[in-house]
Amino acid sequence: MQANVNYVQVEQSEQFQQFMKKRKKFIVPYTIFFLVFYFLLPICTSYTSFLNTPAIGDISWVWLFAFAQFVMTFVLCTVYVKKAGALDKEADQIIKNQVQKGGAA
Repeated sequence: MQANVNYVQVEQSEQFQQFMKKRKKFIVPYTIFFLVFYFLLPICTSYTSFLNTPAIGDISWVWLFAFAQFVMTFVLCTVYVKKAGALDKEADQIIKNQVQKGGAA
């Protein structure tokens, strides 16, 4: 990458603006889902008792929900890492396109 990239002009380009919208469409729903799923366990255990009922033998729903949080975290991290790699490549391509245009937006 060339050192004389004008990142302000890159940021103002239509291609970069579309990239940021696409990135936001990915990140915001995943973040909301994660936060809701994460905080649902302490809220449900503090204010309700339905998670205390047995699910499988002596294992209650709270244990299954807590285990599901680990699975959810692993899955979301895996999806994010793969998507972030693709987004990084797209960002690099946007910078290369702007360099080829001479840094002009």
